[in-house]
Amino acid sequence: MKKNRLSIWIITVLLPIYVSCSDDSGAGPGQTTVPDVSTTLVDQITKDSAEGGGTVNSDGGASVTARGVCWNTDSSPTIADDMTVDGSGTGGFTSSITGLTAATPYYVRAYATNSAGTGYGEAQSFSTTGGPDSTGTMMDIDGNVYETVKIGEQWWMSKNLKVTHYRNGEPIPHVTDNTSWSQLSTGAYCEYGNDPSNVTAYGRLYNWFAVDDSRNLAPAGWHVPTDEEWIQLEKFLGMSDASADSTSWRGTDEGGMLKEAGTVHWLGPNTGATDETGFSAVPGGYRSYSSTFYNRRYFGAYFTSTPGPSIYAWYRGFYNDKATIDRSLHDRTSGIAVRCVKD
Repeated sequence: MKKNRLSIWIITVLLPIYVSCSDDSGAGPGQTTVPDVSTTLVDQITKDSAEGGGTVNSDGGASVTARGVCWNTDSSPTIADDMTVDGSGTGGFTSSITGLTAATPYYVRAYATNSAGTGYGEAQSFSTTGGPDSTGTMMDIDGNVYETVKIGEQWWMSKNLKVTHYRNGEPIPHVTDNTSWSQLSTGAYCEYGNDPSNVTAYGRLYNWFAVDDSRNLAPAGWHVPTDEEWIQLEKFLGMSDASADSTSWRGTDEGGMLKEAGTVHWLGPNTGATDETGFSAVPGGYRSYSSTFYNRRYFGAYFTSTPGPSIYAWYRGFYNDKATIDRSLHDRTSGIAVRCVKD
């Protein structure tokens, strides 16, 4: 009888302890879990490749036998998709992401595998640059030839407009006098500082009345982009909906992706400038409504064709110490550069 009671005591007291120790929920001591991984930001982006990587922060209690990145156009890529194998063990690693399609958004995650399975880092998004057919040329009515580039589904000029005639051949008034410029209510153009030597690098400056003229400032087959077309471009580069719809300086690095790199035209530091899109925004400055010229080499601005309230119109701005993009209103009398987008 005592033996039976001892057996019952062992079963009722010790068995739960055994079950608790063998629980595979991950809470028990010595339990193996999938590795803990983080994904690094993607850079060195081209039309068909990029560089990524990650860090294996913890092996989960078992040796990491494989690590790398995986990618797809879906938001949660796995090792069933395209992937790399970049060694084993814990620590950081770099991955070459190849075989990509031009002008396409992708998602990438770092991964690491051990005997418990595969752990993933957070997804990072990026977009490849234009493809083999993403560049070209176009000509305005004056015979000026411009390089063009495809960014997403849009074709953009990659140089500032410098035409002196409307599309129908009628001349655009060339206004240099300060008083005359400040009183304009019809289309006109000028060069920064009234110096024609600035045209090659920075194009010409136009007031918004020239942009809005029914005779068309843009060459045939092209037009001055609307505010919404600029937003389309910015969202393609990764700007969030909320940022794109806001005003003033918005986004993160989208301005840098559009700015000409280096300090040939931009004064340093030219923050974030990679020009990975080929858009090559330059700091041509502007002419104010009072006719004063401002900020060449510091600031580049582009009129949109979208009117604002009263005497204003929407524009985009870039600055030498910012990687973001300004969406604001400018006086329609101001002289600002123009880029065109294909119809």
